[in-house]
Amino acid sequence: MSPPRRTMSLNAFLMATGHHVAGWRHPDAQADGGLDFEHYRQLALTAERGCFDALFLSDTLAMLPGSREALSRMSRTEHFEPLTLLGALAAVTRRIGLVATVTTSYNSVDSVAAGFASLEALSGGRSGWNLVTSSNAEEAFNFGRQAHFEHAQRYGLAREFLARVRARWTQRGLAPVQVLAGASRAGCQLAAAHAEVVFTAQPELAGAQRFYRELKGLLPHYGRHAGQLKIMPGVLPIVADSAAEAEALYQQLQDLVQPEVGLSLLADIAGGADLSACDLDGPLPELPATQSGVSRRELLIGVARREGLSIRQLYLRMAAARGHLVLVGEPRQIADRLEQWFVEEAADGFNVMPPYLPGGLERFVDKVVPELQRRGLFRRAYQGRTLRDHLGLSRPDYLVSEEVHSAHG
Repeated sequence: MSPPRRTMSLNAFLMATGHHVAGWRHPDAQADGGLDFEHYRQLALTAERGCFDALFLSDTLAMLPGSREALSRMSRTEHFEPLTLLGALAAVTRRIGLVATVTTSYNSVDSVAAGFASLEALSGGRSGWNLVTSSNAEEAFNFGRQAHFEHAQRYGLAREFLARVRARWTQRGLAPVQVLAGASRAGCQLAAAHAEVVFTAQPELAGAQRFYRELKGLLPHYGRHAGQLKIMPGVLPIVADSAAEAEALYQQLQDLVQPEVGLSLLADIAGGADLSACDLDGPLPELPATQSGVSRRELLIGVARREGLSIRQLYLRMAAARGHLVLVGEPRQIADRLEQWFVEEAADGFNVMPPYLPGGLERFVDKVVPELQRRGLFRRAYQGRTLRDHLGLSRPDYLVSEEVHSAHG
């Protein structure tokens, strides 16, 4: 009997009004969606109708870097706290997974362990923890620190934090799915040891294949195998009935980007570097060292240098998806690219990042998902009830070992 065909995983990465930095300005977007529960409820039901594995929510514990003028034009500074919102969405959904981003740098072990234990119970086993170490250095000031933890120190703290959280979960037999984001060397080592899903920014196929191969290659060093880790790059799909209409939609969004917002976006990705005094049509200057996000900053610099982009060109390049893969086209074209990345081992699935909401998610569910289903690449119905079921993940080794130990008590 032949093994079941490998199928891709899909998460709906929901940012209040959409991922394009000017998405909130699209006439069909809900600009105040960040604080509207009904907005999120409808998005969750749309994603569940599309049989997505999970909803994915990001978080930050401080204002993003940039001027108040710029931040007031981004429509992403006000949003619900992820665990609270997902707890509410657990009550109005039945199958879809619920993944919350929570930092190990500025939280307590007890509150994180208890928060996910509650979400796991409320959802019937559908929760996941996206562990981050805080890429926004501004968070330090909200927690009585004069400076952010150094990058290496953050990952040392994260390992200890995770071990202590798991010790509490083990006592209760709990195992929320473990997600990690990032692509730095320290991040990859932590992911190889502990992650079950990795969210990463990979804008081109060859680089994604290299990342996929190298990260999967680290797993045996930690006694793990490739099937225990799903690698899911972000993808921002701009979908329309024809390629020309999709290109027009993309250009419409790009034309809505305001310069001060573009500069603020670059400042955020670059770890707080102020570029406001620079010539917008000149090259990206040398950036100072930062203790904020490392892998995304390196991606930004790499794109600027490799393609010879001016600051203006660079912020327009980053406006759509902050360095993630951007696909523009009709449904079959989008499906072709997703299939290529999946089949050619650049991804096990994707974190889908709608450019604006709710329409961007609705277009993907109504137009691209059926195309993936016709090709046998994605499920037509949920086969299980937990997030582990959807992802095809068994119970983690740390919990299995404890169960075996208890059985032989």
